[in-house]
Amino acid sequence: MAAGGSNKAIITALGANIGIAISKFAGFLLTGSSSMLAESVHSVADSSNQALLLVAGKKATRRASDTHQFGYGRVRYVAAFLVSIILFTLGGLFAIYEAWHKFSDPHPIDEWQWVPIVVLLVAMVLESYALRTAVKEANHVRGDMTMWEFVKHSRSPELPVILLEDLGALLGLVFGLFGVGMTLGTGDGRWDAAGSAAIGVLLVVIAVFLAIEMYSMLLGESALPQHHEAIEAAIVGGTISSVIHMRTLHLGPDEVLVAAKVAFAADMTAEDVAREIDAAEVRVRAAAPLTLVIYLEPDLHRAPLPAT
Repeated sequence: MAAGGSNKAIITALGANIGIAISKFAGFLLTGSSSMLAESVHSVADSSNQALLLVAGKKATRRASDTHQFGYGRVRYVAAFLVSIILFTLGGLFAIYEAWHKFSDPHPIDEWQWVPIVVLLVAMVLESYALRTAVKEANHVRGDMTMWEFVKHSRSPELPVILLEDLGALLGLVFGLFGVGMTLGTGDGRWDAAGSAAIGVLLVVIAVFLAIEMYSMLLGESALPQHHEAIEAAIVGGTISSVIHMRTLHLGPDEVLVAAKVAFAADMTAEDVAREIDAAEVRVRAAAPLTLVIYLEPDLHRAPLPAT
């Protein structure tokens, strides 16, 4: 994925969330609404997350060092994992706590009753624009994958994180609007608490999903199946008759380590083998739209041992 596309979605979401967070917090100060406070913290968490993704994207471009000889690409996965933790704690758990606090001491919204409605509706417009931008950028890179498949299987963390955050923000605004609207209509502050609780549960669910996906990437995932197959097919050629076995590993969202043992004829010279490996590396780099670190080991096919 081009970094420019993910950065555009992050910057759009960051700008929207900073403005939304300020307006929501002002709405909370004027009305005392728990849903407004939960949404304020939600937007602060989202803004912090987007700033973290931008910083991580910058750090990931640093050159490899003696200590980190494969570079710093995985810092983007670390940042996305931290995003899930921030969303879980600062967003989800705080909203649930605020719901419990409000439910134990409910009170209606008596003053500035129009403020939370206006703030939430404006926030919906801004979040819809941010989500639209993220969807457009995802459409450029997801190929024939559905949006759900892209979010679940993409090896680049930024756009899936932004898509989930923006979608979660829109759903949270719907829950907040419901809680505030029912409180204004009935005078019962427990509806406001219910809206805050729904926001909290939503954020916890999204955070847990993100944590699981980023944990998998931090452990190390192989190249996508289509890239894996293209790399393996490109290795075979010239006097390389087959790939005995191959392993791939994402060093970062756009960088993949390829390690393969390939079969040569027994009578080839070392010079011939070196030339064929060089040619295979050229084919592989042309076959996959990734930055590749390639290690090919020449070997001979051995017949399987007879069963005993």
